[in-house]
Amino acid sequence: MNQHFMLRKTIRTIFCIFILPACSKTQDSQPIATSPLVAVLNCSSVSYTASATANIAYTATATLPYAGGNGIKYSIGNPIHSTGVTGLTATLQAGALTSGNGQLSYSISGTPKNAGTAVFSINFGGKTCSINLTVAPNNYVFAKGADIGWLDQMEKTGYIFYDTDGTQKDCLQLLKDRGMNSVRLRVWVNPSDDKTNGHCSKAETVAMAVRAKNMGMRVMIDFHYSDSWADPGKQNKPAAWATHSFTQLLDDVYNHTYDVLNDLKTAGVTPAWVQIGNEIPGGMLWPDGSSSNFSQLVQLINKGYDATKAISSSIKVVVHIDQGNDNSKFRWFFDNATANGVKFDVIGASYYPYWLNSNYTATINNLQVNLNDMVTRYGKEVMVVEVGGDYTLVQNTYDMLTAVINIVRNIPNSKGLGVMYWEPEGEKSWSGYQLNCWQSDGKPSLALDAFKN
Repeated sequence: MNQHFMLRKTIRTIFCIFILPACSKTQDSQPIATSPLVAVLNCSSVSYTASATANIAYTATATLPYAGGNGIKYSIGNPIHSTGVTGLTATLQAGALTSGNGQLSYSISGTPKNAGTAVFSINFGGKTCSINLTVAPNNYVFAKGADIGWLDQMEKTGYIFYDTDGTQKDCLQLLKDRGMNSVRLRVWVNPSDDKTNGHCSKAETVAMAVRAKNMGMRVMIDFHYSDSWADPGKQNKPAAWATHSFTQLLDDVYNHTYDVLNDLKTAGVTPAWVQIGNEIPGGMLWPDGSSSNFSQLVQLINKGYDATKAISSSIKVVVHIDQGNDNSKFRWFFDNATANGVKFDVIGASYYPYWLNSNYTATINNLQVNLNDMVTRYGKEVMVVEVGGDYTLVQNTYDMLTAVINIVRNIPNSKGLGVMYWEPEGEKSWSGYQLNCWQSDGKPSLALDAFKN
């Protein structure tokens, strides 16, 4: 077998391996492995192009089959040309091929830091195989936001918001000026008119979502599946669903979820995220959806998931439990939920050091460990959908928020989606809520400046 024939055979085999991954044999070659990369044939040399995304870990391996390669030398180098791309390396054991048939393996790995192009080069028996890696921009936008369910009623009862210079200003603008780009809105089924424990109806939620969207903010919808608060201590059914069978409850969850989201979509708002249940380590719609019966709980969650995806497949579905620092609780819940076939996209966590009766410094490392473990264990994105600190401890709350934001933002591969403060605008004299982030003079607390970073 002469050398020209061997070269033609090598190029043909690589064409099959990179351009036609479905083929496992060529007419004159042995079965070969396929590559996840896309390739093109470039003149007389073999070349392939691959794509990656900035700030997301990347690894690709491929093989070059050879035949009768006695004495043919090969080597690979790091990028010989790079436009804005750093953080990648290529590996291939340099040396000479043995006689007979075989496969030469190489890999590219690392975390590209910027968008651009990197070109690697393999020298193979006097021929060059160019590896062109294009790194695309990362469109990931970290969510910094607030749950603002009280805002509509605060305004309707005459509460006035001011900037730090004393200028009267829209509360949403004040939040946006402090770096917030998202809002979270709870929705209740048939709420009362109570100032703090009611409202958040479908109509009120849609109106506030439209207002936020018009200010360029993304929206999360938080379904409580109740007429008022749902949390670890209570998951009461809406009065209208109280006597329904479990089968009827499945329909209730689907229909309510679809109805609210469809009205939002009609109004021009497709939420970025939808939360199915609020702080549900004990389940929801008790007793039918209690976590003592994970099978039924998961069926309810999945009905909410299905209704959400029927509106838009782009919406990310969040499943949310409390105490984001408690890894044992999270593993217990999501192990059981996963074993029962739960469908979701994002793990949502609450983090309130105040309710843990300790300074945030005692538990912040546990939050970091847990969130990273959730990404690794379940392959899901994570988000702190509720956080808050004592409004009287401005510096401490600022430091806590800074730490939480940094932890979530630095989760590898852009898997940490964002942080939401729960009711920062709910000033104490109006709401009675200790963990708001507003001053008695109607101005935002300096603690919220943590979201500017």
